[in-house]
Amino acid sequence: MVQCNKDIAMHKKCLYIAIIHERDGFLSKPLPLKGWKMSKTTTKTSETIENVEFPSFDASKATDQIRAFAEKGVEQSKEAYAKLKTGAEETQKVLESTYETAKTVSGDVSLKTIAILRANAEANFSHLEALVGAKTLSEVVELQTAFLRKGAEMAVEQAKDFQAVASKAVEDVSKPVKTAFEKAFKDIKAA
Repeated sequence: MVQCNKDIAMHKKCLYIAIIHERDGFLSKPLPLKGWKMSKTTTKTSETIENVEFPSFDASKATDQIRAFAEKGVEQSKEAYAKLKTGAEETQKVLESTYETAKTVSGDVSLKTIAILRANAEANFSHLEALVGAKTLSEVVELQTAFLRKGAEMAVEQAKDFQAVASKAVEDVSKPVKTAFEKAFKDIKAA
């Protein structure tokens, strides 16, 4: 038997008319198929028409709901676009700032490198002049030993200076990017 409101099912040689009322659970009995014929009724009883209810559908409400949904979607899209545009503009400013800082810092690093190379070249020429002026082998060995010691001390000092300039350069270049990321994470946590 089919379990739904007003349904007709035919199974083998019996016709079942199942009218299941949700409240009282009434089930009709099967009728034999043999000798039973369906007749057309020309008159409609008021009892059957009144008991049938169809759900009402208001097209204007559905249209209003669809319009409201579409307007909400458009508004959300505009908000997302505005956030994306603001984020892109901030990123562009950060990149421009980073580029300018990198350009300035690279100039500082280049000047420090040139200063180190100049100091080393001057020390090498001074040492060469001293070697040319040496008269004995012991004087040459003494000059060479002093030059190597002074060169090692100067290399350590230059490495410390260069490291300070390079670390300042990295800090200056990464500062705008770091600030932008911190702001972005703060905004994400706030949302």
